[in-house]
Amino acid sequence: MERYIEIILNAYKGYWNYLKNEIFFPNHWDNYFYGLIIISLAVWLLEIIFPWRKSQAIFRKDFWLDTFYMFFNFFLLNLIVLIALSNTAEHMFNDILGVFGLSISNVQLFDVDTLPKWLGLLIFFLVSDFVQWNTHHLLHRVPFLWEFHKVHHSVKQMGFAAHLRYHWMEPVVYKSALYIPIALIGGFDAQDVAIVHFFAITIGHLNHANLGWDYGIFKYIFNNPKMHIWHHAKALPEHVRYGVNYGLTLSIWDYLFKTDYLPYSGKDIELGFEGDHNFPKKFMEQELFPFTKKQ
Repeated sequence: MERYIEIILNAYKGYWNYLKNEIFFPNHWDNYFYGLIIISLAVWLLEIIFPWRKSQAIFRKDFWLDTFYMFFNFFLLNLIVLIALSNTAEHMFNDILGVFGLSISNVQLFDVDTLPKWLGLLIFFLVSDFVQWNTHHLLHRVPFLWEFHKVHHSVKQMGFAAHLRYHWMEPVVYKSALYIPIALIGGFDAQDVAIVHFFAITIGHLNHANLGWDYGIFKYIFNNPKMHIWHHAKALPEHVRYGVNYGLTLSIWDYLFKTDYLPYSGKDIELGFEGDHNFPKKFMEQELFPFTKKQ
């Protein structure tokens, strides 16, 4: 137990130092703090120049709430919960393997370091996105998880920052589901992760932006604003009542598993979920909602 406490304390200390350096002493291209700012400003500028819903204000409904969510979830949540949880889970997994006389290297399917760089990145990206597609599907199908996911679906006007409006429990679920598949591959370095992460953030921001794009023939590969707005539709037919278009970065999984749904232009459809008029409007109330709502 003392060892795990030490791991947790070191995780907090290490991430706090990392966060300070990211903000005040940026010295590398894969800086997540300024990378997020640059991507966000670029996509917001596209929204301003090419608005799909021209009547929607530049500072749309809940713009500042979503901006706060964006930085809280991307940085402060790591400091409060995720880094310590991730480091502890990693050591626990290794300890469990040790009981059977194994180590992580014994259970790895292959090491991407033995592959060409482009192929290793592609495998990492495809595995990550497919696991997250399945996890996203569960967030809609499992009632307990849906209560947390309602925070994301409480968005009433789409804009880039809505991408990172989500409850803190969501990344716990996503990272838990993703840890073992990624551990079974292994060999990724920080820059590999940064490349994939920045690409995923950009596509995610674009998916939620006030843009009427579908990327032409590439809509069958990449998720896009015209497709993703239907994921946020308040009213859906009975046969898709649990949701549609679950893709995060890639749309291909929805086309392969028949969860795609684009009946017509979703430009002016109502967003949200049934009963969202009673959903809390403030950050702390939204974070506490799954634990305090009346059953």
